[in-house]
Amino acid sequence: MEYRVEQIDRVIQNAVKVMEDSKMQVFEICESARRELESLSQELEKVLQETGETIERVDRLERDYRLARIRLTEVSRDFVKYSEKDIKAAYEKATNIQLDLMVYREKEGYLKARRDELQGRARNVERSIERAETIGSQMNVVLDYLSGDLTQVTRILESTKNRQMIGLKIILAQEDERKRIAREIHDGPAQSLANLILRTEIAERMLGTQELEVVRTELIDLKTQIRQDLGEIRKIIFNLRPMALDDLGLVPTLRKFVQDFEERTTIHTMFEVSGKEKRMSSALEAAMFRLVQEAFQNAHKHARPTFVSLDITFGEATIKLVIKDNGVGFQVHAIESHARSYAKYGLIGMKERVDLLQGAIEFESAVGLGTTITIQVPINAQPRKELGHYGEQSSES
Repeated sequence: MEYRVEQIDRVIQNAVKVMEDSKMQVFEICESARRELESLSQELEKVLQETGETIERVDRLERDYRLARIRLTEVSRDFVKYSEKDIKAAYEKATNIQLDLMVYREKEGYLKARRDELQGRARNVERSIERAETIGSQMNVVLDYLSGDLTQVTRILESTKNRQMIGLKIILAQEDERKRIAREIHDGPAQSLANLILRTEIAERMLGTQELEVVRTELIDLKTQIRQDLGEIRKIIFNLRPMALDDLGLVPTLRKFVQDFEERTTIHTMFEVSGKEKRMSSALEAAMFRLVQEAFQNAHKHARPTFVSLDITFGEATIKLVIKDNGVGFQVHAIESHARSYAKYGLIGMKERVDLLQGAIEFESAVGLGTTITIQVPINAQPRKELGHYGEQSSES
């Protein structure tokens, strides 16, 4: 059996190396596509601006041409009032305007075609980026499993059909969570930074005087810095990873999270620890951290509280978490009867996670009276490897 395990381990290590190399190639392809999209967006902006100016010019020329034809008809009709020189000048003016109109109409048609082409190419590149992100996310899921403890892998392979289905459900949930977080970052800060780059480039074109050369230099430096920040955010999207719980431990990580939560949301927080702090398995610590994170984010998003507290109690065999808020509250009995409606609040998902941890969770709440969530889990619980991965993939919204 050991020989078979060693063989499997060698195969898995080779597969991990191939997947890591492939992941970096996908990342490079994704970055190249993003640069192409940025270039297309810049060119499209110029074409849109030029198209608008050309359309305005065509409208003016059409108006001028109508007036010139009216003038030509007028001078051609009245030979007594207007001389041959007047007729010739009116004819030449109408002809020149007509020629300009033909040129600009042709230019308008070319610009519109170019605009449509660029928009189509940009949409195709965006779809390619989305596919690359999906592939990268799927590769991360596979790598997480391949990098796990081989004994856990063999246990999963030998598990019952029910455990296999639970594992599959967790993998799918993890995948959806990663895609959601990546999309939130991409559509939020990444888009904002990309827009800032575009705005600074527009500002550069507007700052044409020598007196503002210093401002131009500053804007160029700002653009460079923003590009670097944008690259870092994209790397975060591509290689989404949990916090370093293995280095910090559960309590310091939660203390930092609670402090950051208060600074970010301006909601007053309190954090207390009772009992003798002890380290647990990395998977269990990650799962407990994500449960707290989910509870705090739910309070912030849905409860509108002014105060949130976290109490941790270490017992001999269990760890107990109590999260309280003074928000709007809800009817607890409605969770079971309207599970689908409450799924968006994460309560059902929290209950499923705690069940997999062999623990218990209790919700105490009433409309207008806030909410208390009590979670109690055995310290020596050995959560499945799937749960460790799943617990680690949530992220702060």
